[in-house]
Amino acid sequence: MYISEEHLPPDLHQLVIDIKQARNQRQGDCLSLLQLLRLLEDLHRSILEEEFQAALPSTRQDLHRFLLDLEEAGNWPYIPRTHLRTLIQRLVMSESRSPAADSER
Repeated sequence: MYISEEHLPPDLHQLVIDIKQARNQRQGDCLSLLQLLRLLEDLHRSILEEEFQAALPSTRQDLHRFLLDLEEAGNWPYIPRTHLRTLIQRLVMSESRSPAADSER
């Protein structure tokens, strides 16, 4: 696990417990475990494409802070390459619209 459970907020800690319990209840049942994995993958994709992508930094300074936080916390969440491209495009677009970008030219 990327983050130690002792540092999780209570709601996420409970979620870990619940998911582990669901895993244990399905032990040895390949189809039930596959169903659990598909559910988790769908949730991951939904969070990534909806909330996470919208919350990504829109300036270079914010991106720098974000990357420093990731570096300090250790490990990166899985972010598909296409989402990284979207982040870069957002940064380029925001810089081209900012007054500071005009003064640098």
